[in-house]
Amino acid sequence: MAVTRFAPSPTGYLHVGGARTALFNWLWTRHTGGKFILRIEDTDIKRNTPTATQQVINDLRWLGIDWDEGPEIGGPNGPYLQSQRKDIYDKYVKKLIDEAKAYYCFDTPEQLNALRKEAEAQKSSFIYPRPSAFPTEDNVKKARANGQLVTVRFVVPQDKTIVVQDIVRGDVTFAPGEFSDFIIQKSDGFPTYNFACVVDDYLMKITHVIRGQEHLMNTPGQQTLWQALEFGDLPKYAHMSVTVSDTGGKLSKREKATVLREELKRRGIRPFIDIADAISGVTVLHKFLYKNGTLAEDKARRLADFLRISAPSQRTQAELRKEALGRLHRVSDICRGRICEGDLSDFLKKKTNLDLPVVDNLAKFLDIHLPEINIVDFFRSGYLPETMVNFLALLGWNPGDDREIMQLEELVEAFDLSRLTKANSLFDRSKLLAFNTEHIRMTPDEKFLQHFKDYLKVVGSPVISANDELLARIIKLCEGARTLAQIEAKSRFLFIANDQIEYDEKAAKKVLLKNDGLAILRIVRDKLAAMEQFTEQNIENMLRSLAEEKQVGLGKVAQPLRVAICGTTISLPIFDSVEMLGKENALARIRITLKKFEMK
Repeated sequence: MAVTRFAPSPTGYLHVGGARTALFNWLWTRHTGGKFILRIEDTDIKRNTPTATQQVINDLRWLGIDWDEGPEIGGPNGPYLQSQRKDIYDKYVKKLIDEAKAYYCFDTPEQLNALRKEAEAQKSSFIYPRPSAFPTEDNVKKARANGQLVTVRFVVPQDKTIVVQDIVRGDVTFAPGEFSDFIIQKSDGFPTYNFACVVDDYLMKITHVIRGQEHLMNTPGQQTLWQALEFGDLPKYAHMSVTVSDTGGKLSKREKATVLREELKRRGIRPFIDIADAISGVTVLHKFLYKNGTLAEDKARRLADFLRISAPSQRTQAELRKEALGRLHRVSDICRGRICEGDLSDFLKKKTNLDLPVVDNLAKFLDIHLPEINIVDFFRSGYLPETMVNFLALLGWNPGDDREIMQLEELVEAFDLSRLTKANSLFDRSKLLAFNTEHIRMTPDEKFLQHFKDYLKVVGSPVISANDELLARIIKLCEGARTLAQIEAKSRFLFIANDQIEYDEKAAKKVLLKNDGLAILRIVRDKLAAMEQFTEQNIENMLRSLAEEKQVGLGKVAQPLRVAICGTTISLPIFDSVEMLGKENALARIRITLKKFEMK
């Protein structure tokens, strides 16, 4: 029976790479009838975010990954937050110091930087200069009294070859002297990652350490620490292959920032700096939005282009202001992002990155689609948890046959570490979408309805106001949908106020403003108004009859109606859409549409 652990740092959302690590550890313990432990490595106090731990827990639960010990459920090896285990780590640090296997250091950051630069100048690896005599406790007291930083370094043997026995890669050998003495206790008294995970793995009786290939270079130090602490038999290591993005390079949370940066450059306008410049300054922007100020035609056009709203020539200044406010939400949101001109300039020049929440907010503000990177991104994009588990399981592992679409029970039964692959795995988003389509088809109706309701709640959709019967009908009408987001987008028009319909500019031009679209819409309006029994069948009969009368395809009469009631050419089937919306609302939306576009 295997005992594994997943030990994320609460410094951000759960990345798909971390989710894959958790999944592989979980699958192995479930396959062997063992135990899966969740612990939180939160000793990097400066980088921890207050909501990240809960978000990780929520994401794991959404995926269906449960734990036998850990936060919220406890267990015999707690506490499971490393920040609450400091006394435990201190005991083992003291043991190493007493045995001259570790020593105190008083270096300042400036001194360490100078040593590293000296090594760079000599084109050699940085090796920390171990003192000939280790500082005593009295030295430590004096140093602290003088305000000096005190850390503890581990004595790495310089005369032994280190061999890591890895299930995936075989024996990996590291030459003597390749690793320098490294810090195991920071100046704030908390242990470093490399030290804390060794102590915890021992105390929690971890039998297998399954993690990403990027951790392979941490293993020699951890293995040496394990032996210095005389912990006995080492756990078995398995370092999984790297997952690369289908856009090129390692799948990374930085991919979002890259996409945002390139899209901003493609638009040819530096964000916010040039929003202000486009209309002669922030003061003018504020006056236009909030004080009923006016904009010159060229300034209005630049603002509309940047915010991706329809051309100002087709609207009054009041209409432009209303739509701009709808996109901006509030200009103060820009300030709350704590983004200044220098930050943006450096970001666009690749000198710095913005925090992920800022990246997400910028993208939302500017209607830029970013690639999904974190588990919560995929949730919000409408993927099923069954899809994600199935897809992630096949990144660096295979069942030994040609199966791809697999249920959780099949994965548990088939999972074996001997089938982990060395070659990089590809995060193919088109394949993920195909997987999601198949899992939507396979998921039982009741379970799928709950998935859809959970999704609607998280994204804050007005569709959540529908009862289960109506939601079930909507789902049935969207047979073949590839994501939950598609179902929500097709049905959203039913749950918003008539005067809140947003018209897709391209759809309006193509369907309403060409080929007598508005004239057809007026006829449809009159026929709907005269209809006594407002049923799906009667609506279908009327539209088909009108198409025959005009000697045109059904789309020529149905699409103007669809754009009028939905704002776009994509919705639920048109006959159902009109019937579900109701006669009064349908006529009201047609009236609003005619008034808006007959003026163009």
